[in-house]
Amino acid sequence: MAIREILEAPDPRLKVVSSPVEKFDDDLKTLVDDMFETMYAAHGIGLAAIQVGEPLRLLVIDLQEEDPDAEPVECDHDGTKHTHQPVINDPRVFVNPEILDPSEETKSFQEGCLSVPDIFADVERPAQCRVRWQDLEGNTHEEEMTGMLAVCIQHEMDHLNGILFIDHLSRLKRNMALKKLQKARAA
Repeated sequence: MAIREILEAPDPRLKVVSSPVEKFDDDLKTLVDDMFETMYAAHGIGLAAIQVGEPLRLLVIDLQEEDPDAEPVECDHDGTKHTHQPVINDPRVFVNPEILDPSEETKSFQEGCLSVPDIFADVERPAQCRVRWQDLEGNTHEEEMTGMLAVCIQHEMDHLNGILFIDHLSRLKRNMALKKLQKARAA
């Protein structure tokens, strides 16, 4: 496993429409392992293959929700001791995903993106959607998704079509986000 570089806006590769996965082999499994390691190292909850420079219709998600039954864990970040609730890891792999029937009802969530670091904005998306995808062996699955999982899968699937979450914003807000990103890089 290896941590890969995450492409950041305005890298033109992020605008590439990804190709379907055709080979379900060890190379695909290695890429998935690398994507999870990269995502966890960057403290993300989702990552599309194109974000690590691989234009394939592949994404990984792990919402890492808090485990309410676990005892709080003491840790030391940046010299500050504190406790936090452990998370439940539920790594999920989606190969060649497609949204079948998004709901007409929409919901707004504040989104961020590893390819647009430190920028957050409210994005309106369908509140739920049915998704079809393949697993690492090529088996087909379908699931109705709601809540944060629905938001995350739609966000990551946008990447497969060359769309960033800031592309859903008005031109003014998108330009402000990109300027903020440029300033952060320059600092």
